[in-house]
Amino acid sequence: MAATGPALQGATLRGPRAWLSTLLAMCRKELTIMLRYPVELVASFGQILLIVMVLTLAGLMFSPTGLNTAADQSGQTAGVVAYGFVLFMFLSDTLWSIGYNVRREQKQGTLEQLYLSPASKFASLLSRVTVTLVWTGAMTVAAAGLLSLMLGRLPAENLPLGVGVLALALSGTFGTGFAFAALTLRIREAGQTLANLFQFAFMILCAPFFPFAALPDWLLPVSRLIPLAHGVDAFRSALMGFPAGYPELAPLALELAVVAAFGLVMPWLGYWLYRREENRARAKGSLSEY
Repeated sequence: MAATGPALQGATLRGPRAWLSTLLAMCRKELTIMLRYPVELVASFGQILLIVMVLTLAGLMFSPTGLNTAADQSGQTAGVVAYGFVLFMFLSDTLWSIGYNVRREQKQGTLEQLYLSPASKFASLLSRVTVTLVWTGAMTVAAAGLLSLMLGRLPAENLPLGVGVLALALSGTFGTGFAFAALTLRIREAGQTLANLFQFAFMILCAPFFPFAALPDWLLPVSRLIPLAHGVDAFRSALMGFPAGYPELAPLALELAVVAAFGLVMPWLGYWLYRREENRARAKGSLSEY
């Protein structure tokens, strides 16, 4: 037994190749679990397309010219809805697939087993990020295609800048997912309710489906305090070619600085919070508690 411990420890410290192998195995495990429920998979895909149609048609009800609004020269209607929806999808899936899935493993009794093994804990969280990128990315592409059919061709200006803003916003979003996973370990089943509340707050304060100008004046200062709101604003403003009035919350340079800080700091902060809460749960012996 004395040789087993160092041997296991050595297996985990062999370098990047061993860590990458662990990450790939965990990603395969997450994808396998997802594919084992084909009905849920198809239903979630159809649900996204239905949400896109309902929200788009509901928004067009308030347009005096209906679908003709989407055919304007700048394509602002299509761009505002489509590109805001991309970030809404990633935030929603991050809360559930990274944050609340920790609670799912705790209920299944596999979380404690993971922490008794020499496997990388960071790789476990990162594997959920990979699945989110693959599955949510596929759904957002399909949703964008449906939106382009309903509202007209999507504007696609300043692609390098738009992709850069999206990458930083997603990095910060995944960090938020790590922090939410830490909170889930603390509050357990109440995390499901909190995830729904976060989604609803994001739909209002970060304006993914409508311009920020539609918010009441007293809510705009609140939106300006949320880094992801600046990510939504900068992302869709860039891809729409910076039409008049965009970006709405702040000058572009300031928004880029906010999004960059969010994307660089939040993953480390979120992971630190997760490890802190994980150590607390291990010390209390609550990793396996229902």
